[in-house]
Amino acid sequence: MKTIKMALGLYVLLFFCISACKTSPEQTKVFTQADFPAPPKAPKKPQIFTNHGYQRADDYFWIKDKSNPETIAYLKAENAYADTVMASTKGLQKTLFEEMKGRIKEEDQSVPSLDNGYYYYSRQEKGKQYSINCRKKGSLDAPEEVILDQNKMAEGKPAFIFGGFEISDDNNIMAYVSNTTGSYAEYELKFKDLRTGKELPDKIARMAGGITWAADNKTVFYNVPNAALRSHRIYKHVLGNPSDALVYEEKDELFNAYVGRSKTKKMIAIYAMSFTSSEAYLLPADRPNDAFKSFLPRQKDIQYGIDDYPDRYFVTWKDPQNKNQKVYEAPKQGYEDRSKWEEIIAHDPKAKIEGIEVFEKYMVVTKRVNGLLEMNVREIASGTTKTVNFPEPVYTAYSNGTPEFTSTKFRYSYTSLNRPTTIYDYDMVTNQATKLKEREVPSGFNADDYEVKRLWAVAKDGVKVPLSIVYKKGMELNGSNPCLLYSYGSYGYSTDANFNANVFSLVNRGFVYAIAHIRGGSDLGEQWYEDGKLQKKMNTFTDFIACAEHLIKEKYTSSSKLAINGGSAGGLLMGAVTNLRPDLFRVVVAEVPFVDVINTMLDSSLPLTTQEYEQWGNPNVKKDYDYIMTYSPYDNLKKANYPAILATGGLNDSQVGFHEPTKWVAKLRDLKTDNNILLLKINMDSGHGGATGRFDYLKEEAFNFAFILSQIGISN
Repeated sequence: MKTIKMALGLYVLLFFCISACKTSPEQTKVFTQADFPAPPKAPKKPQIFTNHGYQRADDYFWIKDKSNPETIAYLKAENAYADTVMASTKGLQKTLFEEMKGRIKEEDQSVPSLDNGYYYYSRQEKGKQYSINCRKKGSLDAPEEVILDQNKMAEGKPAFIFGGFEISDDNNIMAYVSNTTGSYAEYELKFKDLRTGKELPDKIARMAGGITWAADNKTVFYNVPNAALRSHRIYKHVLGNPSDALVYEEKDELFNAYVGRSKTKKMIAIYAMSFTSSEAYLLPADRPNDAFKSFLPRQKDIQYGIDDYPDRYFVTWKDPQNKNQKVYEAPKQGYEDRSKWEEIIAHDPKAKIEGIEVFEKYMVVTKRVNGLLEMNVREIASGTTKTVNFPEPVYTAYSNGTPEFTSTKFRYSYTSLNRPTTIYDYDMVTNQATKLKEREVPSGFNADDYEVKRLWAVAKDGVKVPLSIVYKKGMELNGSNPCLLYSYGSYGYSTDANFNANVFSLVNRGFVYAIAHIRGGSDLGEQWYEDGKLQKKMNTFTDFIACAEHLIKEKYTSSSKLAINGGSAGGLLMGAVTNLRPDLFRVVVAEVPFVDVINTMLDSSLPLTTQEYEQWGNPNVKKDYDYIMTYSPYDNLKKANYPAILATGGLNDSQVGFHEPTKWVAKLRDLKTDNNILLLKINMDSGHGGATGRFDYLKEEAFNFAFILSQIGISN
């Protein structure tokens, strides 16, 4: 959160590194339920719901109450059963953990970033789970100043999430956010005087994570969630003042409100955003006591974002005729008259504008073209544009964010399925990229040992769906190879072919690792996203099935060796495709899966529900209810043979309640007619992201991979 940019969307970037391991897979017995004591059985307590004239019985609705001792007892019984079943894989789990840990450089440091006279960076120390945040004044040769040690903050806590920090303009006061619940929706805001190292008495106990300083070095704006965790209010806090002022409240349940500051540092913006519309409210950063002013009133199905510039605004614009966005220049005076706007980047139906980053002399435009990210550098004065070149056919590249408005360099990362993440500075004057750091893999890694390909499956309706795959060179395509197929496919989030360290513990055991770029994401543009939501959501699931069938047809794997994995909305994907084609997969790992769709979307008190009507539909409307009921995983379970399944969850999960995977597993236990293993593993201390330490989460990943391997018949 070092710098918050005024932008249309929120993007989460994940950084991974990979390495080879040296194991020779050994085939072994595949255990079934018959090899273990009977699994826990949740009592049925039928509750009847009536919607649109239909009656629906839910035998396990009671499980959602985590204050009920019976619920906790059932969760503990399921965890104990999972441990019993997985006991024979303890050695394998340890081996996997050590492999994954061996790909992490325990003593490491990020590339320093210059911001307002200081170089900021984080470093990690051997054996420690969390980062240490540091800075140096004026020069990298200056003495190091430790501003936060996250390890000390996490001491004695079962979970810890650091949400970021912002520094006042005079460089003296740090505002920072964290929590110890494992929830990514609620944080505590604190302040620290960096001159003395002392904590200030000011404290906000519950906020949503966004913090923005005004230019007066004493005023901070922050956003607060309501009971359903919708970020709906923006408050103003003045240091030393016990009473905070409400400056904005978003009453439309489809919208969230966020606050940020421009790269110029001159403007603060509140964005009110739904999944289809937006409105911005602006305030000069040096006048924090003034009222925010709407830039343009919100309109249905129109989204815009603003980048501040000394004499104009740059506006990204999306409407039903320009789904992939276009870019305008608007004058500072009289911008309300849109006839004065000048279009500088036209809409391109084949290239989605992911975002722009505006500097004093240049604009960096990130586009998604044919499923891959492209970066263009545009000189603002002349409009001359050059493209940053990337060498491989399947890759991911993204801006790291460059804080200084006057910079003539911008920083980006480049990675692919077999290339460690590498950070570059790109000189916009000379158009030369300088390599700053390549993620080191201590246990060793040779990219040339692996084959990376882009494949195309044909969907049910004839649309071509891309897959990205990686496997060891020399592998024979004879249908006997195990495969892990991953996807997400919702919210317009693209599933980029990032460098994933952990999957090489499978790849080096003979697996093909595949990513399905299915509709519901925006991998091939905004229309790709729209064709996988609301009344077209079924495309997401049938696309994934088509990708699985393509891998089998082309003899990369077989249904008896095919494992699939997805989390959250990707867990919904796992549940839906397993109902549709239980015969197609051998193993399913559904992490924090959103599987109880109809119940969740009917409960407006739950986090995310009302604002997501634009994703799934509003089941209070009969048409939407009927459609959701065609795919809701929990509601479509039936007596049938299912694959081996592992479902995970977090007791403190604010995004997908722990009860969703728990109810799903309970109902599956009652209905499934096979003898395959079915496990539920609930983290009793954390939330949506699982374990929070950089090593602790590897234990959960090792557990998941050991489950996959054991069900494929690989024991080492």
